[in-house]
Amino acid sequence: MLDALYSKDVLRRAASIGRTGRLQTPDATSVRVSPVCGSRITVDLSVRDGAVADYAQDIHACALGQSSAAILASKVIGRDAAELRDVAEALRAMLVDGAPPPGGDWADLAILAPVHGHKARHGAVMLPFEATLEALAAVTGDPGIPVDRQLTKNAS
Repeated sequence: MLDALYSKDVLRRAASIGRTGRLQTPDATSVRVSPVCGSRITVDLSVRDGAVADYAQDIHACALGQSSAAILASKVIGRDAAELRDVAEALRAMLVDGAPPPGGDWADLAILAPVHGHKARHGAVMLPFEATLEALAAVTGDPGIPVDRQLTKNAS
């Protein structure tokens, strides 16, 4: 069971996490924690014309959370809140309901599909997306993910 959860693809992604650290002058910062597993992330971002222009993250999570953060970091620049919210909702549906993984540019998130059967790990996977959407909302006013659908908590 753990072999499927922590596959070579997941471990490879976790090892290749990018955009780590902090931005010197972010437009917004979000700190979120998964209350179930204790994973924690700080996201800094800069926004231009409603889209992410720069991004950095400081994450302390398991390989699943790090894999999710690595995929997000590799794709986040140039994305707006609406697209990121749609991807986060599709990822949440994959985890919670067993729905198909996000497609298109976000198809790499399919490596996290085995997490569906492990509710205690859902928050770690959603952590980077919820933190990013929270930071974007602070700048753009976009509503992000409704509170009743969030799997992590604001830690600040």
